[in-house]
Amino acid sequence: MSFGRGKIWMNGVLVDWDDAKIHIGSHVIHYGSGVFEGARCYDTPNGSVCFRLDAHLRRLYDSAKVYRMVYDLDLPAFHEAVLDTIRANGYSACYIRPLLYRGYHELGVSPFKCPVEATILVWEWGAYLGDDALEKGVDVQVSSWARSAPNTFPAMAKSTANYANSQLIKMEASLNGYSEGIALDPGGLVSEGSGQNIFIIRDGVVFTPQMGGSVLPGITRDVIMTLARDLGFPVHEQPIPREMLYIADEIFFTGTAAEISPIRSVDKIAIGDGGRGPVTAAIQRRFFDVVNGNLPDTHGWLTHVYQRHTTAPEAIATAKSS
Repeated sequence: MSFGRGKIWMNGVLVDWDDAKIHIGSHVIHYGSGVFEGARCYDTPNGSVCFRLDAHLRRLYDSAKVYRMVYDLDLPAFHEAVLDTIRANGYSACYIRPLLYRGYHELGVSPFKCPVEATILVWEWGAYLGDDALEKGVDVQVSSWARSAPNTFPAMAKSTANYANSQLIKMEASLNGYSEGIALDPGGLVSEGSGQNIFIIRDGVVFTPQMGGSVLPGITRDVIMTLARDLGFPVHEQPIPREMLYIADEIFFTGTAAEISPIRSVDKIAIGDGGRGPVTAAIQRRFFDVVNGNLPDTHGWLTHVYQRHTTAPEAIATAKSS
């Protein structure tokens, strides 16, 4: 993991990692006034590719719109800034974290006088839930912390403020000896993990909570529904009661960081055979075949980072000589 080194993009300027600083009086620190994204760049036989970068950045700007944040760079220019940041660091594969936030001017709940600023971080990041999680699965609990009710926090916006709730879910799970927690919505129905969407398989049918259940509209969630249908599995978005978790044949988390992580137990109840199930394995295999360039990109999900015939090491040499 390379977190803590390299270049960070800040309002159009690439700065050294240790020099990427904001004022302690910045509005985002005191009031959580920021929106962010998480995307991935994968190393493929045809070069480095960003997976669904357009969709991630559109959601970033959608989140900013909900919070009345207008940044003075349009989407195409911000898209290019992400690619420039990856190139400047010379990565062939990495995690991507763009952030829009309210900066320094004055303190008070109203953010309008504080400038909207932006930064882009990239670093090498492996399997979010551990190296064995993608194959062996993880043990999770249903959290005592619920997701927010409608009309309190906008669940469709990926805001920094929402992740205070996620931290409570994650910390509780970790202290109780679990890898993750599953949150319920205000009505007691299944919502999502601390930072992942969730899918449940029963009798070959794929289920996932519907929008409106305090669920983030995950980019990977959308990909999984598409790939599952491509593979011939029926997919239903619907309300899911808690007990369906315990009687599921298979369950898995999805997300940019988690990718597709099987769940082997919930509240110490084994799911299926207690490992990665066949439907999860088939969807997981198709997903990684696409992002690793082993199958054609028929859905237009991949954005090439480097010029054709230019490798990451060559890009580093070019950057150092310029």
